[in-house]
Amino acid sequence: MTKSPMTLREKVGQLFMIGFDGTDLSPELISWIQDYQPGGIILFSRNLVDANQIAHLTNALQDLAGPSHLLMAIDQEGGKVSRLPPEFTIFPPAATVAACGSTDYAYQAAAVTAQELRTVGFNMNMAPVLDVNTNPLNPIIGDRAFSADPEQVCTLGNATISGLHDHGIIACGKHFPGHGESTKDSHKELPIVTLSKERLEQIELHPFRSAITHGLMTMMSAHIHFPALDDTVPATLSHKVMTTLLRDEIGFSGVMLSDDLEMNAIAEHMSMGEAAVRSIQAGIDLILICHQQTRQAEAIEAVEEAIQKGTISESRLDMSLARISALKQRFLASYTPVDYHSIAQVVGSSSHRNLLAEIQTISSAQT
Repeated sequence: MTKSPMTLREKVGQLFMIGFDGTDLSPELISWIQDYQPGGIILFSRNLVDANQIAHLTNALQDLAGPSHLLMAIDQEGGKVSRLPPEFTIFPPAATVAACGSTDYAYQAAAVTAQELRTVGFNMNMAPVLDVNTNPLNPIIGDRAFSADPEQVCTLGNATISGLHDHGIIACGKHFPGHGESTKDSHKELPIVTLSKERLEQIELHPFRSAITHGLMTMMSAHIHFPALDDTVPATLSHKVMTTLLRDEIGFSGVMLSDDLEMNAIAEHMSMGEAAVRSIQAGIDLILICHQQTRQAEAIEAVEEAIQKGTISESRLDMSLARISALKQRFLASYTPVDYHSIAQVVGSSSHRNLLAEIQTISSAQT
């Protein structure tokens, strides 16, 4: 049977990863997903009750998605950025794992996280943080970063990527081109980082370059304005940052995600439709809108209209679709629904808890 070609709405939907409220699929949400065909879903603590409920939810979402399957994502960095319920093995933040002094612990923590995520239907983790924690006054990064030393961030970030990839979970490095020096929280306002390009090259960009060489296939943008890179707009909306720097100079060929466009750093300055169109024009492949369905619909319809008008070219759309398709082909081609019988053997298992205890003990002894 020949697969029918995708409609424009289906193509545009692939460029979006959305969040929603609730712990099950309401009739309204089912209808919305069927209408707008998003390429990915991101789940938060508000969606997650326990392992069995998560598995039922991810299975139901994949049933709605059809043959292309959904990127099913979560922010499970460890530490304060953890969305999973307590029955899962929740590792400490990156800086604590780094205090163990061994890349093996970073790899193992990522591997265990990946195994538990995959067992309940996730295929993507928004980790590792590749920001270099150079500013002690940074209100948003802190111990989410491995270190203030870019070499250590490279080494431990790459070990984390391997631990996730080797166990079937897509790693997503964040927040390009670097959130470590900011003094403001982009959830609340737009940070401006006035470092020189030379300094950014030496420190902030180094872990991203290293991770790309190591096989990183997805990356998330920072909603930060870097005047040395683009004197007009924040990185997410900047063709100079997302295409000239990241694609042309650094050579990244994977999928570029926006951070959530509903964060005030973006949403205070423009409509969701304009932000989505400008993100794609800049070079973003996959747009995150994590909360309001009205905003998600507005953004998808705005991109669809921009393509119909030629504001976004068909060739530009096809480039993102090709990158997303390649990612899904690598990680989702062998998708099977969650096996509920395997959950109890994997989630929070004694061997996983023992690794957690070992990391906590060693890191405590080092501090």
